[in-house]
Amino acid sequence: MISGTPTPARRARLAAIILSGGRATRMGGVTKTALTVAGRSLLARTTDAALAACDGAVVIVGEAPDDVRVDGDRTVVVREDPPGGGPVAALSAALPFVDADRVLLLSGDLVAGDAAVTTLVAAGAALDASVDSTSVDSGPSRRSGSAPSGSSDVGAGGAVLVDSGGRTQWLCALVSTRALGDAVARRQAGAPGAGSLHGARMSEVVGALGLTEVPDTAGVSADIDTWQDLSRARSRTSGAHMSDRTLPPEALDEWSSVLRDRFGLDADQVPIGLVLDLARDVAHDVARPAAPLSAFIAGLVAGRAGGSGDDTAAAIAEIVSLAAAWAEGREESGQPADRGPGGGGGGL
Repeated sequence: MISGTPTPARRARLAAIILSGGRATRMGGVTKTALTVAGRSLLARTTDAALAACDGAVVIVGEAPDDVRVDGDRTVVVREDPPGGGPVAALSAALPFVDADRVLLLSGDLVAGDAAVTTLVAAGAALDASVDSTSVDSGPSRRSGSAPSGSSDVGAGGAVLVDSGGRTQWLCALVSTRALGDAVARRQAGAPGAGSLHGARMSEVVGALGLTEVPDTAGVSADIDTWQDLSRARSRTSGAHMSDRTLPPEALDEWSSVLRDRFGLDADQVPIGLVLDLARDVAHDVARPAAPLSAFIAGLVAGRAGGSGDDTAAAIAEIVSLAAAWAEGREESGQPADRGPGGGGGGL
C-alpha cells in the first residue's frame, strides 16, 4: 500500500522513517504499534512527535493504526516488497519519499517515541554546534562503525542511541539521507539473489555510517517486545503495579489491558469490579473453589449471548443471584456453607 507521491518539490532539513511492520512473534503476532499506552497508540505518539520536529515528510513503513494522521503529503504510508522483508528492505522502500537532508530512523513500537525524537534532535544540534566550534570536548565522541568515503559529514551530522546494556539502537538514529541511500545501494549491489535486501541487518547498513554514539541514559529507546514490556510501560503511566498476589481492583487494569489487547476485547467486556464482586460473593455464599469456576461460566454465558458489556453484566448478575439463593437454601436446611479449605467467607 502506498499513499502519497515521491519526488518532492523542495528539500527539507529533517524527515523521519518509522518502521511499523515487525512480526511480533513473542506477542502472538499482534500489531505492536497499535498497542496503546496512556490512551494513544505507540505509533501515533512517535508519528506526532516526528511531525512536530520535522519540516519534511514522515514515512511510515507498514501498518498505521486508526489514530495516526495520514494525509498523503507530510505523512506517507508505504510497504516493503515483499512485506516482512526486514528493516533494511523497509528503509529502501521509504527512501524515495524522504525529502530532507537528514532523516530520523525510528521504531514504531517505542514506548516513549516522543522523548526519543527530542533526544535525537538535540543530539544532532549538539553535533552541529561542535562542528561549528571545531570542538568536541562537550559532545559525545564515540563512533559506531566508520563512515564510507564521500560521506565525511555523516559522523558529525548523525547520531545513534546506545541503551544501558551497551546495545546500539539502530532504530533510534539520526542520519544523513544521502549517506543512508548510498549504504542501502551498496548493500543491495553486493547482496545475493538479484540484489535482494530480504533479511539484511541494520548493523550492516546503518552501522557503517560512522554515527556518533549517544548514551541513552533516560531509556527513551526502550521498545515493546513482550507483553511484560507493555505491562511495565502502562504501569509507569498509570501508577498501578502488579507486585503482589493480593491486588486492589485498579492494579488489575494493567493485566486486564494486556488480555484485552491480545484477544481484541473492549474495556466494557472486561468489567474488573463486577468479576471481583462475583468471585467474592460466590466464595462467600457457595465455596471458594466455586469462584473461578463461576467466573469461567459467566464468560461462557456472556459469549454465547453476544459478548457485549451488557451481556457480561447480565451473566454475572444472574450467577451472583444464584449464589445468594444457594446460601439461603443452605440456611433454611440448617446446613453450613462449604467454603473450601480454610473455612470462612470473605474475599479471595
